[in-house]
Amino acid sequence: MKKLGIVITDGVGFRNFIMSDFIAEAKDQFDEIIIYSGLPESCYPKFNNPKLEIKELTVFKEGKTTWVFRKWKEIAHLQKYKSFYGMKDNLLVGYPKTNSLRSLFVKSIYFFTQFINSNSSILLAEKLQFLSFSKNKITKEYVEILKKDQPSHLFFTHQRPPYLAPFLYAAIQSKIPTSTFIFSWDNLASKGRMLGRFDHFLVWSKLMKEELLYFYPNVKSENVKVVGTPQFEPYVLDKYKTTKENFIAKFGLNCDKKIICYSCADVSIGPNDPIVIKAIAEAIRNNEIEFPSQLLVRTSPAEDDRRFKAIRDEFPEIIWNVPKWILTRENHQESWSQRIPSQEDIVDLRSLLENSDLSVNMCSTMSLDFMLFDKPVINTVFGNPQNGLYDDQRFLNYNHYKKVIDGNAVLIAKDKKQLIEQINQTLNNPSERKKDREAMIDLQIGQNLEGTSARIASTLAAFHD
Repeated sequence: MKKLGIVITDGVGFRNFIMSDFIAEAKDQFDEIIIYSGLPESCYPKFNNPKLEIKELTVFKEGKTTWVFRKWKEIAHLQKYKSFYGMKDNLLVGYPKTNSLRSLFVKSIYFFTQFINSNSSILLAEKLQFLSFSKNKITKEYVEILKKDQPSHLFFTHQRPPYLAPFLYAAIQSKIPTSTFIFSWDNLASKGRMLGRFDHFLVWSKLMKEELLYFYPNVKSENVKVVGTPQFEPYVLDKYKTTKENFIAKFGLNCDKKIICYSCADVSIGPNDPIVIKAIAEAIRNNEIEFPSQLLVRTSPAEDDRRFKAIRDEFPEIIWNVPKWILTRENHQESWSQRIPSQEDIVDLRSLLENSDLSVNMCSTMSLDFMLFDKPVINTVFGNPQNGLYDDQRFLNYNHYKKVIDGNAVLIAKDKKQLIEQINQTLNNPSERKKDREAMIDLQIGQNLEGTSARIASTLAAFHD
């Protein structure tokens, strides 16, 4: 009997694997499905299917000893690969600024992992991390759950959240085969260590497979499958489609004007967002843009729009799309992860991508979203160490984004003057980089969007054969 356990950790995992066609496809491949959820059970639609069960996991909170070994593991991984700019940058950003006891301890980890960061030392740190929570009551609860349910395969929809490490440990103790999906295009070449070791891996593309095998030398090539990503599958599903007329009416847009969409980062990496928004809004007001245009701003789903109050007051003509993501749980150690999207928001996003004339963003994955609809993209990086703004120009050196720039798929604006020139250039010739955008999509997303969920479900089922 094929029984699939699916571990949903956060709102993006919910979007990718619950709001796509994945569950319907998995039900065709497996006799039974259990969703182990890091989100409240109340989030889920009523599936009304006896083959499917939802179990809300007790939230694991990391103790001090576990934290110590996890930090050692993650920092050692970054030190080992600090020749990659993204890894080095995360090391710099994470270096403590104070001399508290905790900070001094982290600094000591930074010191010794400069010299001791071999693969075997990283695996030792992970072994000690797992040992440290092995007697925890929640870990024991997880072991009991899996022993009772006995899924034949456990699929983690995200490879990084550390609070899921005890659930992975419980699977290993229960001798249940595991797999994980690499969550995002920047995770391997710039982020810290995975939460643990899995038996199988699902990746977006051949490029991501190469990265995985490089950064995790213990992984065997035959255990990595290229499946694409469900992140973009809603763009080819009829249930999220709407008309241009509905989109124009909903947001109060002018159908005779070009639509410039600025999509924000969250506040942690997007403090320059208001500066860029203001630059575009002023250029429209002052007729510096050669076509009649309107600015539509989409804020980050990870936060609300409070930080934009001043600019909203100053430029009432800006149209705003504040993503309708619902906060499902307060007081979580990663509260942003507890936001889930509404169906309305996915419809809004798809219609925004389909009907905008130009995308402007700060090196975001949204660049790919717009490229999928053959829309031109400008990346704004106004900050550097010299001008006093938040240094977002450093992201141009991140390995995953250098490929976008080197592939000539986007324009890069480092100040307002460049941005306005590029907006005019792009609106005059929107198909200028069409072939480069298509090549970038082929590189980053290794499979067609159609059939993504079916492909993932059949790949998971094949692990049993």
